[in-house]
Amino acid sequence: MAVGRFQVMATLQAARAFLLGFPLESAKSWGLNRAIFYAAAKRGFKKAIPPEKIGLPKLKGKIEPKLREQITKTFKPITLGDEMAYSVEIDGITYFVIGDKIQTPEDFSKQIESRFQGKFNQAWQEALEHCKKYDEGILKSQRYFYEMVYKPARDKLAKQWSSI
Repeated sequence: MAVGRFQVMATLQAARAFLLGFPLESAKSWGLNRAIFYAAAKRGFKKAIPPEKIGLPKLKGKIEPKLREQITKTFKPITLGDEMAYSVEIDGITYFVIGDKIQTPEDFSKQIESRFQGKFNQAWQEALEHCKKYDEGILKSQRYFYEMVYKPARDKLAKQWSSI
């Protein structure tokens, strides 16, 4: 399977978050969260969620009471520069949420890393180096990150990372 723009966005967003101080697990959660967000925005959100309904993810299935309590107590918005996403904290680690889904390191591995067919670490280093070329102000800006860091490099990186 080839690496596509979705994987490029997630990887660069994770590198951005990591360079701006998020721990690796949280950075990967941020990267996947933002890739999902931008993919949904590109397709057009299915329907707007009324502000009063934005909140705690629906915890489907059998969830341990302790975990349910952690998620309930820690649900909040977090910003990275001028960009905001909802988060929860589980066992001291911040994970990001879209809809009723928490983006976990396992999700990042399944949806992003697996597309690199065992070569993700090389792509990760390249993503870090790519993001390091830009100053903190650009990395903290949702618009400038998209326009200057991601957009000009997305197709080149997708092709490059598909062939490593």
